[in-house]
Amino acid sequence: MAKPVSIEVWNPNGKYRVVSTKSMPGTRWINLLVQQDCRVEICTEKKTILSVEDIIALIGNKCDGVIGQLTEDWGDTLFSALSKAGGKAFSNMAVGYNNVDVDAANKYGVAVGNTPGVLTETTAELAASLSLAASRRIVEADGFMRAGLYDGWLPHLFVGNLLKGQTVGVIGAGRIGSAYARMMIEGFKMNLIYYDLYQATRLEKFVTGMSDSIFSYGQFLKASGEEPVTWKRASSMDEVLQVADVISLHPILDKTTYHLINKERLSKMKKEAILINCSRGPVVDEEALVEHLRQNPMFRVGLDVFEDEPYMKPGLADMKNAIVVPHIASASKWTREGMATLAALNVLGKIKGYPTWSNPNAVDPFLDEKSSPPSACPSIVNAKALVIVKYRIAGFEALKMI
Repeated sequence: MAKPVSIEVWNPNGKYRVVSTKSMPGTRWINLLVQQDCRVEICTEKKTILSVEDIIALIGNKCDGVIGQLTEDWGDTLFSALSKAGGKAFSNMAVGYNNVDVDAANKYGVAVGNTPGVLTETTAELAASLSLAASRRIVEADGFMRAGLYDGWLPHLFVGNLLKGQTVGVIGAGRIGSAYARMMIEGFKMNLIYYDLYQATRLEKFVTGMSDSIFSYGQFLKASGEEPVTWKRASSMDEVLQVADVISLHPILDKTTYHLINKERLSKMKKEAILINCSRGPVVDEEALVEHLRQNPMFRVGLDVFEDEPYMKPGLADMKNAIVVPHIASASKWTREGMATLAALNVLGKIKGYPTWSNPNAVDPFLDEKSSPPSACPSIVNAKALVIVKYRIAGFEALKMI
């Protein structure tokens, strides 16, 4: 029998029982559930990561839906327990769902929600922050000061890299990769080289424009008497690695991108290059990275994600040329509160039988606190498999998915 788990309860007499495996930022998500007659139970256990047994105890004998976290193992065992308790809805408070066995969810008829559309700028900002911190060796210098080692200005003290006029490389020019590229181009007047399976037309137009009617950032610089920035779509990822001074990784994680950055590809990068990863930890072979950092002291890296989170590979924490932060790319107040709201509305929408939103990246209507959210699930990743109807924004009508 599972050990009881401590909880905080809102609206104890609510008709529908919704469990959140963690306390989440803000209170709007709670209020939205309570307003729709939900009893909300929030786990208050002092554990960073809940076990499968803990979550089974939270689910109990009756549960309509669960809001979970990407650190949890949502597979056959948990979806079976949720189904037996009458639950039909689960949502990650995350855009990624590598921790979820979607096939198992389909087997038990459980909708799986996620929270895209709210993390783009926040994640890109952290990638840009790590790029700047690594290039100017800010973390090293901060530690030097705190250790009381500074006894006066020196010509060679923490000399880093100037970003202006250098080349930023982007692997994966989707929403986050393109937002990051724009920040580095406009903020530091960097040239761009990117690799993506699909052409990033909007990003290209932002850099140089492709018609007389589009006034690009490059044209703005030229009109101001400055050297315009340039862009290039690389024919291969290796071309980006060889050319760029700062490289930021923004691919999805699948079998084709596992250890995308390995010993061989690290060797192709410039000796003083900067590598940033705010995507998924296993995209980088962390053991190979540690060895590369050790052999190339002027090569620097900024990591928000790790191969075996929450752990780092041996030696990484000792590398002064590595900046490591604990998966905080989405950790702005607005974004985290928005993620909590979207996750709650995914669960609520499935409980209420709402359709799924037609564009999961266009979520502003759900986040506007001055109005009620649409009667839809913001993002259900297995909507097609479960044949959940689709909410069409134009005309506000539902269309059954084929």
